[in-house]
Amino acid sequence: MSKRVRSREVCADCSAPEPRWASVNRGVLICDECCSIHRGLGRHSSQVRHLTHSSWPPSHHTHHELMMVQTLYGNGANSIWEHSLLDPSSSVSGKRKANPQDRVHPNKTEFIKAKYQMLAYVHRMPCREDDSVTAKDLSKQLHSSVRTGNLETCLRLLSLGAQANFFHPEKGNTPLHIAAKAGQMLQAELLAVYGADPGALDSSGKTPIDYARQAGHQELAERLVEIQYELTDRLTFYLCGRRPDHRNGQHFIIPQMADSSLDLSEFAKAAKKKLQSLSNHQFEELAMDVYDEVDRRETDAVCLATQNHSTLVTDTTVVPFLPVNPEYSSTRNQGRQKLARFSAHEFATLVIDILTDAKRRQWGNSCDSLWDSTFKIYITNLALLFKLVKILV
Repeated sequence: MSKRVRSREVCADCSAPEPRWASVNRGVLICDECCSIHRGLGRHSSQVRHLTHSSWPPSHHTHHELMMVQTLYGNGANSIWEHSLLDPSSSVSGKRKANPQDRVHPNKTEFIKAKYQMLAYVHRMPCREDDSVTAKDLSKQLHSSVRTGNLETCLRLLSLGAQANFFHPEKGNTPLHIAAKAGQMLQAELLAVYGADPGALDSSGKTPIDYARQAGHQELAERLVEIQYELTDRLTFYLCGRRPDHRNGQHFIIPQMADSSLDLSEFAKAAKKKLQSLSNHQFEELAMDVYDEVDRRETDAVCLATQNHSTLVTDTTVVPFLPVNPEYSSTRNQGRQKLARFSAHEFATLVIDILTDAKRRQWGNSCDSLWDSTFKIYITNLALLFKLVKILV
């Protein structure tokens, strides 16, 4: 992005000039201060990345996910999250957005929590007795909209409750199948951010990857394969700065670490055996929690490296542990937060054990789609996570 274009951008939350961060799932750009608040909300509310210093998923040197965010931002996606604030009567009622001069606490924090956690300013659908019917209608609209390039329409539907993995009973497929067939790369990126599964099967047993290939959209098909392996790719890149060559059939890289970089204690060996005994569902949840911890550590490093050194490091600069996710049990949230206590070599050992077991589990399945479905974004409670973490700590 050119510097001239960047100079015209403002933070979606407080209007500070030249925002340096993106909230990927919200389709907005934000400043350093507002980013610190977003991080405190947790990745379930806002997935933040630095525009230039974070590692964006590549697809043959093209960052389609970043393009998706920039397109949404440029087309006014922020109005989805601030719909009611655009009403002139909102100023009369006392509602207003934050400004650059506001204090981080409580002013900006309260506004951002209301905007993204409470969805206080999103346009509300008329109340209906059966919410499931409303969600189904929204999901059907999403299913038909993804064939076009109108990203903001699809983001608005997702913000209202449309399901990215919705299986259309009449069409026999999901929105991602439709986007793949139509060659809509950025729609596919948006759906994936909201949990769409590239390994989902239609009524004929075909995946969105199959749809893209059959329609001649080879680049999109290859990107969907990358999305399937996003979790393990991110863990690998965290350790060694490399990614597998999916185009040539390499789906895993297990980094070779020096013994001095690994935890070879009896506790670590016992934990590895415990890891191997987990069901796929339990393993999925642990892997996703470790993925979130990798994201926290990497983003902390970017925050410290890019901070304005004219100001002191404050509590808002870093996030000391994973924020509570209200959809998880207290046991799982406690286990997730304990991951922050792992030393570098303890955490590297855990990451390598997960990558090794991920590869083992894929080889043990009769088809790749069984493994791919293991890494769906929607995940539920896992009591054994805390037990495993207690072994390692």
